[in-house]
Amino acid sequence: MKSKFALTIFLTTTIFCANIMGQSINSTTQKTSIDSFIESKMNETGIVGIGASIIVDKKVVWTNGYGYADKENKIPFTPSTIMNIASISKTFTGVCIMKAVEERKVSLDEDINNYLPFKLINPNFPNEKITLRHLATHTSGLADRNPIYTDTYYYGGSKPEPLGEFLKNYFVQGGKYYSKDNFLNAKPATNRDYSNIGAGLAGYIIELRTGEKLNEYAKKNIFKPLKMQNSGWALNEIDINKHSKLYEKKSDSIVQIGLYEGTTYPDGGVRTSVQELSKFFISLLNEGKYKKTRILKKETVEEMLRFQYTELNKPDNVKLNKVNQGIFWATKLSTTRIGHNGSDPGVRTFMLSDLNKEFAVIVFFNTSLDEKDEGKFFDIYEELYKYAKDLKAKQTTSR
Repeated sequence: MKSKFALTIFLTTTIFCANIMGQSINSTTQKTSIDSFIESKMNETGIVGIGASIIVDKKVVWTNGYGYADKENKIPFTPSTIMNIASISKTFTGVCIMKAVEERKVSLDEDINNYLPFKLINPNFPNEKITLRHLATHTSGLADRNPIYTDTYYYGGSKPEPLGEFLKNYFVQGGKYYSKDNFLNAKPATNRDYSNIGAGLAGYIIELRTGEKLNEYAKKNIFKPLKMQNSGWALNEIDINKHSKLYEKKSDSIVQIGLYEGTTYPDGGVRTSVQELSKFFISLLNEGKYKKTRILKKETVEEMLRFQYTELNKPDNVKLNKVNQGIFWATKLSTTRIGHNGSDPGVRTFMLSDLNKEFAVIVFFNTSLDEKDEGKFFDIYEELYKYAKDLKAKQTTSR
């Protein structure tokens, strides 16, 4: 009896550990194949660290890490490694907007000047209102002007400019960043132009209307309910020892770059892990619910994820077979995937599902590549997507 009990414990533990590492006992060959593919691409490009997870039918079925979170000290990159996720952060801002809509603190279609402490007017169309829906679907007519926008990254612990102060200086005539080039010559809703500063403005409005900083509002309504204990919107909110170092490829060299924060943090400031982001993504794919925890009402999530552009109501420069848009929720790869991607110095991230929300991939890279190698990120993502599709098919046939 003792030997049989010990064997049972051993087998149970082995299977449990295999599942935690994403190594299903029925997919060892494929697991080895995906490992080999990813490692070969890392060797080819110089990517330092990767973390990934695969979600099938609203559950994580595979997760793994590759390479290093800290190359110099040989610290492995794992699914629990924390990293800034760039523009995937906009989906968190989207959830905060929709939560504030539920609480009747904002409306998606109200003139944002009814919320702001300053007047924001597109000088090309002074009588046209701009709404949160416009901001969240990148149809506001507000532009990111460089180098003003790129100068909002702050390295080495220096303090970013307060968000509200920056926005006032950028959008109000007489401000130190003001220019007519901050606005497009297009009425709201008539032109899609991706705007990070517009996302920053949307997050600022939520702060004004809720009376809470976005990081605190997100902590209360997203991070805490989902037990995302290692997630936050700033470096001082997370355990820096669990944070990945960031790297950049320059010519044939891989160089480490400093950690940074941004003035327009609602557009890209969230720091989390593959492990914890998976909970958040599942909740959106599952009508606002992760296991027994609900972060938004079903109908609220439906509105957030709904394709906002239609043949009768779309920007002039949009082809519906190429792109569509939810509330800070995007389509990718000619509208065959939904979710969001992210790109910042030292960061490339993917959080995408098939259109039916049956299988999905999250993948983090802690290394920026040269423009000519940008496609390698997509190669790795696509291989993970194929693997996810295979796992979904196997799960379906085994029922």
